[in-house]
Amino acid sequence: MEYVKFGSTGLEVSKLCLGCMTFGDSARGNHTWTLSEDDSRPLIKQALELGINFLDTANVYSDGTSEEIVGRAVRDFARREDVVVATKVFNRMRPGPNGAGLSRKAIFAEIDASLTRLGMDYVDLYQIHRWDPETPIEETLEALHDVVKAGKARYIGASSMPAWRFAKAIYTARLNGWTQFVSMQNHLNLLYREEEREMLPLCADQGVAVIPWSPLARGRLARAWDEATYRAETDEYGKSLYVEADREIVDAVGKLAERRGVPRAQIALAWMIQKKGVTAPIVGASKPNHLTDAVAAMAVKLSEEEIEALEAPYKPHHVAGFV
Repeated sequence: MEYVKFGSTGLEVSKLCLGCMTFGDSARGNHTWTLSEDDSRPLIKQALELGINFLDTANVYSDGTSEEIVGRAVRDFARREDVVVATKVFNRMRPGPNGAGLSRKAIFAEIDASLTRLGMDYVDLYQIHRWDPETPIEETLEALHDVVKAGKARYIGASSMPAWRFAKAIYTARLNGWTQFVSMQNHLNLLYREEEREMLPLCADQGVAVIPWSPLARGRLARAWDEATYRAETDEYGKSLYVEADREIVDAVGKLAERRGVPRAQIALAWMIQKKGVTAPIVGASKPNHLTDAVAAMAVKLSEEEIEALEAPYKPHHVAGFV
């Protein structure tokens, strides 16, 4: 495993991050395809043994049960100081007022709830899952600053939003002397490259780590376009992200994978890993080979001609992932 600095910080993370949305009680939350704790633990253990030291979850994943599973696994399989644990806040966790969003009240309540579920004194990276248009950004940023100063988080990060809003948040924090965002977790893969227009250049300019979610386009880049899976059939959100025109890119990945003699997932991840400005793509895993393929992708070096062939069929997309 290779390790890199996390943006302009001194933190070192593996060049792959384990996405933990796959782990959780399928009877809770919005995902019926998640794995039980008994099925999740071997995958988390495998990831740690492969050298992946970066785990990403969220309070909303399977109604908090993802955090519970991750926390117990880290305690059983690793030393806490060797693992970089990230979680998120914003989405609704309970009905009624203040059960969601990025108000000071919500942030203070949710960081404590996440730490309780994780069984930890702190998280390494606390991220806003989305922008909250109903709360002043000054209120959100000062609350996050206080979370860091209280020792409950080491760093703060953000997730999908327009680049202008992220720039506003960076400027506002800097202007007030508050803790600044050090990372952007955004939607980026071969099927969706709109982030190349503004967000990636902004992050490069500001020294912000980029940790893309869904590098395999929720599995579409790992199989033939018409190949069905249970997750694909039941993932309503995923159905809104990609369009029929993306089939040509999926076919290009398949052709190159066949020529190289490697799984499609390795080709798609190799493209992501080689992309300038990307720190660590977030890879999900529901089977052991998903992790071995992800690690193997680090050794797949694509030529300029191969990258051009993969990118050539791309057609501009409507913004997807945060609106």
